[in-house]
Amino acid sequence: MSLQMKLSAITLDCPDPLALAAFYQEATGLEPHPKSDADFAGLCGEHGLLIGFQRVDDYRAPRWPDQTVPQQFHLDFDVDDLDEAEARLLRLGAVKPDHQPNEARWRVLTDPAGHPFCVVRGD
Repeated sequence: MSLQMKLSAITLDCPDPLALAAFYQEATGLEPHPKSDADFAGLCGEHGLLIGFQRVDDYRAPRWPDQTVPQQFHLDFDVDDLDEAEARLLRLGAVKPDHQPNEARWRVLTDPAGHPFCVVRGD
């Protein structure tokens, strides 16, 4: 008998869980988890997947593409229009690093806590 696992949550460390959850809520339209608080906030995704945001004291944001504080992972979001998505996310508080490895296909942005994420042109 093999052990079966189902991914239930992706959790990002950050200094302010409610603020980062609000950014991703505006960006994705996902609903806030009803038990979100100042130490752990969440957004309810498809098929029960939770995106969580966990308070970490002395949080240090990843430095992309510099690896002084390396990224551990990043999120990718499919979009219909890269320019429109980028503009909207920048208005919400994302930052666009200068280094863009393939700007015609995807854009690397960082969220308000410094985590890199990508918006990818859906095909």
